[in-house]
Amino acid sequence: MKLSIVLIAVVLVGLAVENAGAQSKPERLRIGYAARAVAHSVPFVAKEAGFFAEEGINAEIIHTAGSIAPMALAANEVDMTIMSAYLMIPVSVQNRDVVMVGGFSRYASMVLVARPEIKSAHDLKGKIVGIQRPGDAYEKSARFALRHIGLDADKDIKMLALGSNDVMWGALNTGRVSATVLSPPGTLFARRAGMNFMVDLTDLKLEYQGSTITTRRSLIQKNPQLATRAVRAIVRGVHLFKSRKDETMRILSKFLGTKDPEGLIESWEYAAKMPSKTYAVESAVQAVLDHLAEGQPKYAQYKPAEFIDTRVLSEIDKSGYIDKLYASQSR
Repeated sequence: MKLSIVLIAVVLVGLAVENAGAQSKPERLRIGYAARAVAHSVPFVAKEAGFFAEEGINAEIIHTAGSIAPMALAANEVDMTIMSAYLMIPVSVQNRDVVMVGGFSRYASMVLVARPEIKSAHDLKGKIVGIQRPGDAYEKSARFALRHIGLDADKDIKMLALGSNDVMWGALNTGRVSATVLSPPGTLFARRAGMNFMVDLTDLKLEYQGSTITTRRSLIQKNPQLATRAVRAIVRGVHLFKSRKDETMRILSKFLGTKDPEGLIESWEYAAKMPSKTYAVESAVQAVLDHLAEGQPKYAQYKPAEFIDTRVLSEIDKSGYIDKLYASQSR
């Protein structure tokens, strides 16, 4: 009898240990990013800082460039993606499982930069302005900036699609284009080369939802705890940007592939303006819908709320978690 009790106890202990081990095993989460841009670096920064691991997540950060990003998410090749609302919305219209749970930028934030010989809007008339792809967010930013200086993008200049934001600075530097829209660290290279900064869209406060945190509704439904822990790690990544400059720049150096201290500082200053509470903003999403409707009228029938699910971030926010992060920073 005593031997049987001992054997049962041993078995139960073994099962408990096995179960505990299973529960403590990190859950895998694949997170894509659409561009090697500073705002898209937040999950990478959060992983390198150990925030995903502390949330019990084995995060894999994957580059799913450009238009591939939303399709990779819809096809279950990644579980979460950082991408622009401009890329996200058309895929969500086709596959309503795709939804944004947050956003990093409420306003258009690029800079219209021209070659040194272009001193004014008059000098830019008849010249070539580089964009990424026809109709995309880069073109919209260029149009915003050109309108601000009194130019009609359809009459006064020619637009050249360069295919990738990685080549936009190179095209400006070599004179292939007379102007283009840039973000850090490209803006630093442009400043060093004596380029003319014509319009900083950040100063204009033009609403346009840029980088978003996008996932699948089915993932939130099936594993809400995983979704919550993932968003919490990303929120901590934003906090790291805003509170620990040197550590953030060290990680950014890996992500951007540069050790240039001035470029890293410029990139950090640009990204540290992200909101601490990374909500997607309906009015900014509406601006993207309006943009899409210019080319395809069907987008006029949709409302921003159809593409946003704030529940995960709202629960984290209402718990006081984000406020506590920044309260400890101010002490």
